[in-house]
Amino acid sequence: MNGTPQPADGPARPPARTEDTDRSDPGYRAWLKEAVRKVQADANRSADTHLLRFPLPEHWGVDLYLKDESTHPTGSLKHRLARSLFLYGLCNGWIRPGRPVVEASSGSTAVSEAYFAQLIGVPFIAVMPRTTSPEKCRLIEFHGGRCHFVDDPRTMYDAAAALAERTGGHYVDQFTYAERATDWRGNNNIAESVFQQLRRERHPVPAWIVATAGTGGTSATIGRYARYLQYDTRLCVADPENSCFFAGWRDHDPTATSDRPSRIEGIGRPRMEPSFLPGVVDRMMKVPDAATVAAVRTLERAIGRKAGGSTGTGLWSALRIVGEMLAAGTPGSVVTLICDGGDRYLDRYYSDAWLARESLDIQPHTLALDTFLATGRWPW
Repeated sequence: MNGTPQPADGPARPPARTEDTDRSDPGYRAWLKEAVRKVQADANRSADTHLLRFPLPEHWGVDLYLKDESTHPTGSLKHRLARSLFLYGLCNGWIRPGRPVVEASSGSTAVSEAYFAQLIGVPFIAVMPRTTSPEKCRLIEFHGGRCHFVDDPRTMYDAAAALAERTGGHYVDQFTYAERATDWRGNNNIAESVFQQLRRERHPVPAWIVATAGTGGTSATIGRYARYLQYDTRLCVADPENSCFFAGWRDHDPTATSDRPSRIEGIGRPRMEPSFLPGVVDRMMKVPDAATVAAVRTLERAIGRKAGGSTGTGLWSALRIVGEMLAAGTPGSVVTLICDGGDRYLDRYYSDAWLARESLDIQPHTLALDTFLATGRWPW
């Protein structure tokens, strides 16, 4: 025996063949390359958003900044998210030429996604609550999208998934993929931008960043980035009424729900969304809707700019934190966001008739803010 294999008894078997299925599609890959180029070119054309100072007395020693996301091409913080979600869907092979892109949204994300769908030439359908502001609906249609309304916001998810399946399209599902589609380590995400813009300020590392949560993607990005770069910055998430995030976070309950829709468009959810990461959040506040409206109106008086309701939720919480720092004699900086402009909500947060219909009395909260800004003491 010299180690040479011996022939088996019987006739020789043919060698096993390699199975091979090639689905290469040069036409699709050419379309994909052009679609990705167009989305990336949009980012390359877009300047960074401004970091504005809220006017506080210099001698307080505490500075408050507002990251103005309303200056994106589609007017809101969701422009960043939509760009990331489209790149994620394109590079995963989920978004295909000629097939619709479908999203469940309370408005602003849908406006931005309609923009990117039009940019790459695919149909877009937004599944939204019937109560979504008419201005957001107009903007979705302006960018070539179509609105599909549901009466119960809790049914948006299933309705969007079913619509995508029926049409052969792609359900973007921002509430699942927001936290993973964004490059949280850098690449000009919102957190990296804030820290870069603060470099020459007297308190360049903020003590707190205050965000609000719709998908949870922004808070996930900020919380992860601060930990990754080993900053001492803490993250506070402000939640409106009729949202389950605060209770779910406080009680460590991933099954928490809310049976009423949020009046503050863009934030607050009826369920704990998969993209909301409780572990990156240091603190949460449950903000009354009346306080939210008082804060956006105070912001307009302070800087001459109207903002959406979610901005007011974050601003109320940020000013409370500033008050705590003042009371403790702790200098530093706090950052919150202007999530979108107020022109989309003139018939809501800037309408006294809407406040009356919703039984919201903003006067006590307005007085509290005025007292604080005049004296540095939070009255409650």
